[in-house]
Amino acid sequence: MSDVFDFKPDPNAASPLYMQLAQALAQAIREAVFHADEALPSERVLAEQLGLSRVTARKAIDRLVEQGLIIRKRGSGNYIAPKLEQPLTRLTSFSEELQQRGFVPSSRWLLRGFTPAAPDEQLSLELKSGERVARLERLRLADSVVMAYEVSVLPQSVLADPQRVESSLYTHLGERAPVRALQHIRALNADAKLAGLLEVPLGAAVLFITRVGYLASGQAVELTHSYCRSDYYDFVAEMRRD
Repeated sequence: MSDVFDFKPDPNAASPLYMQLAQALAQAIREAVFHADEALPSERVLAEQLGLSRVTARKAIDRLVEQGLIIRKRGSGNYIAPKLEQPLTRLTSFSEELQQRGFVPSSRWLLRGFTPAAPDEQLSLELKSGERVARLERLRLADSVVMAYEVSVLPQSVLADPQRVESSLYTHLGERAPVRALQHIRALNADAKLAGLLEVPLGAAVLFITRVGYLASGQAVELTHSYCRSDYYDFVAEMRRD
C-alpha cells in the first residue's frame, strides 16, 4: 500500500463504508498514487492497514474490478489496470497520449509493407482502383500490456517506407501528419482472432474505432481501424449547454 494513500471514513456519509473506500481508492488511482500494474495488498492486509473488516475491503475491491480499475490475476493478486482516457476533442497519437500519462508505449509489429487498397480504403483515401497503400498492422502496448490492435493504411505517396516506422506514426510523418480527423466509435464482440490478439475472452466487448486523418489542405492521408480493450480504454468528451 502506498504510503501516501490515506483513508478516513466519514461516519455521517450516506454511502456505506465499502463504497467510501472504493471511491477513495479510485481517486488515488486516477491521481497516479498507484501506478499501472502495481500490486495492491491482499484484502486481509488492506483491512488490517486501514482498520476495516475483510468484507469491507473485499466489497470495495469488487467494485473497482467492476469499474475496470483493478484486475484480478488468479493466484497472483489484485493489480492496477492500465487505463487510457483519450479526449475526443484533441487529435493525438497513441504514443503521445500514453507518454503524457506516464505510460511507456510500445508496438508489437504484425505487418509493415505495401498491399493493394481495398475498396473501402480507396473510398476513404480517395485513391484510384489498384493503387497500392502502406499498411501498418500492430498491437499497441502500454507498460507491456496489450491495449489495442491497430491497422493503419496510408497512400504510398505519404508513407514511402513503412519499415522505417518504429513507434509513433505521427512523429515519423512529421509535417505530413494529419491535423484533423473524423472518428467513429462503436462496440463489438471479439471473435476468436481478435480475442487472441487482445488477450481477452471470446465475445468480450471491444471498442472499434475508425479514423480518417486529413492534412490542412483537406487531403485524406490516414485510415486507421483500432480495436481497443474496453476494460483499459475510455473516451472522454466535455459538453456544454448553450
